[in-house]
Amino acid sequence: MMLRVFLGRLLSLGVVSCFTLAIMVLPARAADRANIEAFLTTTGFDVAIESIALSAESAPEMLGLDASDFGIEWKRVSEEVFDPAMMRERAMDILEETLEDDLLDHVAAFYASPLGAELVAAENDSHMADEDHKREAGKALVAEMVVDGAGRIDLLERMNHAIDPNDVGPRAAQEIQIRFLLAASYAGVIELRMDEAGLRAALKESEGALRRDMAASALVSAAYTYRAFSDEDIRTYAEALEDPRMQTVYELMNAVHYDIMINRFEALAGRMGDLSPGEEL
Repeated sequence: MMLRVFLGRLLSLGVVSCFTLAIMVLPARAADRANIEAFLTTTGFDVAIESIALSAESAPEMLGLDASDFGIEWKRVSEEVFDPAMMRERAMDILEETLEDDLLDHVAAFYASPLGAELVAAENDSHMADEDHKREAGKALVAEMVVDGAGRIDLLERMNHAIDPNDVGPRAAQEIQIRFLLAASYAGVIELRMDEAGLRAALKESEGALRRDMAASALVSAAYTYRAFSDEDIRTYAEALEDPRMQTVYELMNAVHYDIMINRFEALAGRMGDLSPGEEL
């Protein structure tokens, strides 16, 4: 299950409100925990959640720092904060309360199909692939598509839009960054020169560029991830993703994904405060 992430690992507001909305609009009768656990594996959402840990590598850079600034404890602390089992449990807790059986069954049935299973395997590999290799290989594939004038780019963009139909990704990326910077400031890791309102205004000014960067990054990632699939396979996938039931579930998946990222980055900022002296930003 491919989700937009924070632009690359950290670029893949509205996140909290979107998360709350997703919980409020779904009916009360939700799936049981055993079905949720099977759903995570069938759809590959368990690997998507686990891959959030890879974004910790970019955390110091967001603050204008380097991982070495936090000493030998950095690796241990970041691994503790982004513990895959803990993140998985958080996702299951939310989904157990919000994901209805009929929606779960519809999505799981697609990903359990022969094509769906192949897509999940490819997506799982992509989540854990070396980011530099994926980016360079994906760019080369997109360049070939442009030269060939193939309609494959349109299909990939259609699929990416179906994954995030409300274009929450850029706003989510900004919110994660804001919440992380504020938490790092409160923890004494950095000293912000502006208040929260100023920070939000500054990031708002660059939102257009962020949207373009995220769209380009999503296209490159999709080109790499689905390189072995035919145009017809991608068309079939896009059509499946455009089903209203699939859209509802993806809205929830995106909300859960971003909720966990915000929660873990705020926790990481607190732990970073115990590892380093303050820096001005």
